[in-house]
Amino acid sequence: MYLKKILLPLAVFILFFPILSAAQQSDSSKIFHMSEIVVTATKTKIPAIEAASSITVIDSTEIAALNKRSVFGLLKDQYGVSFTQQGAPGSLSYVYLRGADPGQTLVLLDGIALNMTNDPDNTYDFANLPVENIERIEILRGPQSTLYGSNALGGVINIITREGSGKPKFFLSADGGSYNSYNADAGFDGSLDKFNYSLTYSRFKSDGFSSASSKYGNTEKDGTSNYNISSRFGETFSSNFNLNFFAHFTKAQTALDQHGGFEGDDPTFVYNTEEQSYRTVGELSLLGGIWDQTFSVSFYRNVRKYNFDSTLFNPASSNSLYDGNKIDLNWQNNLKLSNNLISLGVDEEKEIAISDYFYNSSVYGNFNSIFPQNNATTFGIYIQDQLNEGKSFFSSFGVRYDKHSRFGSVITYRIAPAYIFWKTGTKIKATFGTGFKAPSLFYLFDPAYGNINLKPEKSTGWDVGVEQFLFQDKLDAGLNYFDNSFTDLFGFDNNFRTINVDKAETKGVEFYVSAKLTENIDLKFNYTYTDAKDLSNNSPDKNLPLLRRPKNKLGFNADYNFLEKANANIEIIYVGERDDKDFNLYPVPRVKLPDYTLVNLSASYNFTKVVQFYGRIDNLFNKYYEDVLGYATPGQSEYLGIKLDF
Repeated sequence: MYLKKILLPLAVFILFFPILSAAQQSDSSKIFHMSEIVVTATKTKIPAIEAASSITVIDSTEIAALNKRSVFGLLKDQYGVSFTQQGAPGSLSYVYLRGADPGQTLVLLDGIALNMTNDPDNTYDFANLPVENIERIEILRGPQSTLYGSNALGGVINIITREGSGKPKFFLSADGGSYNSYNADAGFDGSLDKFNYSLTYSRFKSDGFSSASSKYGNTEKDGTSNYNISSRFGETFSSNFNLNFFAHFTKAQTALDQHGGFEGDDPTFVYNTEEQSYRTVGELSLLGGIWDQTFSVSFYRNVRKYNFDSTLFNPASSNSLYDGNKIDLNWQNNLKLSNNLISLGVDEEKEIAISDYFYNSSVYGNFNSIFPQNNATTFGIYIQDQLNEGKSFFSSFGVRYDKHSRFGSVITYRIAPAYIFWKTGTKIKATFGTGFKAPSLFYLFDPAYGNINLKPEKSTGWDVGVEQFLFQDKLDAGLNYFDNSFTDLFGFDNNFRTINVDKAETKGVEFYVSAKLTENIDLKFNYTYTDAKDLSNNSPDKNLPLLRRPKNKLGFNADYNFLEKANANIEIIYVGERDDKDFNLYPVPRVKLPDYTLVNLSASYNFTKVVQFYGRIDNLFNKYYEDVLGYATPGQSEYLGIKLDF
């Protein structure tokens, strides 16, 4: 029955759109020249139309139109992406690609892996990443370990900042609104001869609301404040050599609650984080462009501190520190040979982490867990061959070998062919690949939960799809079917030691349409169906849905430019029912979180060439909903701002 539901619309789509496309001009090869360039799919610059992978680009135009404050907000209405936020702004904000766990998606910022070394699941928290200085975001779905190594089982989210060019440009912006929130940004960018630069400073503060939902009687507000610095500088030394440097810094403080639901308030619970990342990248072209090299070194550090004191509802106090960093070295060589582009790369990553957790309770006693400094090193080598045959058949095949200093070695591979029928503007595509996730330092070495004998988590995934371009690329649509299986997932034995025991699968359908109705109106629609199940043999949840993944999710966006200086945008997000658990009860019961629909509005008006006014309304109809059981989400929220460009 499941396959029938999936294959029937796929067959209709494949048969219907080529017939309709006959009405368009036969010179569909123009699409090839119009296609935007992507880099994440193959680690080389290629037109998006040549990529067999399911990849989405959120460009600077869309980022400006939506007026979102955070990258997390930009990801919410993308197909194949589900999300959770555990309370007020600044609280834990996770994304799930095609139903995979948050820690099974690799997050990159200018090529720097942000998955936290000091986190048990190596997740990345999107709570404090602003949109200023971001040029584009590429979302790549499916196992991608062949090029990216560990953590890329579900896919890759690649965030790319703005490269300065032309005369110096400066901007100042400020906005404020609901929950006594304000946001301020300042920056400049440009280029001088062969030197380019961009630098942005962002500051955000909000009184917030109770992260433990007020529906259960919680009233204490959980505020947050953060600031971010983002920069990139580059020098083109010659026609065949350039060097770029990236630096990012984040510091944030957020009030939290102990849990969602009744008596969740805790006015003493405070979370502090500091994050810094740096990367230097050199690009060298030799033999008249036949041999291109990219070499880089990056450093990333994340420090987190949690503190709370005893309160009326919580007779305990605690303080903890989690400190982790990693260094990455990478060297990639691209060789252009006839219709082939061969990529050969080597990389090495060293992870280091240390933590200290103290808990004192008048009821449950004291507990102290010290995680001594430990490290692990992963060396990887990969090769990829991209074939372009007659500008109609495109494929890539790659294989990778990784050697981990603790668990040994693992081999991953990926094949991704695509064929374009230029006459009808139709592309058919497929991918098949494997992925792995190295055990975190916590799971390997923690005195209470660690297991030095852990193996990596593994995944096998494939997808098949069709894309159709109509009316000289003014309308494009796509339909994908995906299937991923996960084995050797980290779980726990009866003594709470981490072991490779769990299994899961995710499969489903992604559909999207993008249309340029007129020069001033753009529409986007997407739908995702995800069937994500726990297949662990000894789990009471076997064959039940994985938590917090909706089976059905819709996204809609309409953008309207008018009067040559004004813009209006409406965004609609529908999230279907999800399973969750009530961890405040024992035994822990499963519950259903109701579906919900959000309507968000945004607009901007260029008063002069220098002055722009903008605003947005989130959750227009003040819908109450929960992403995580018992935790609050924002109600109707209004924000107004001004931006100066000069």
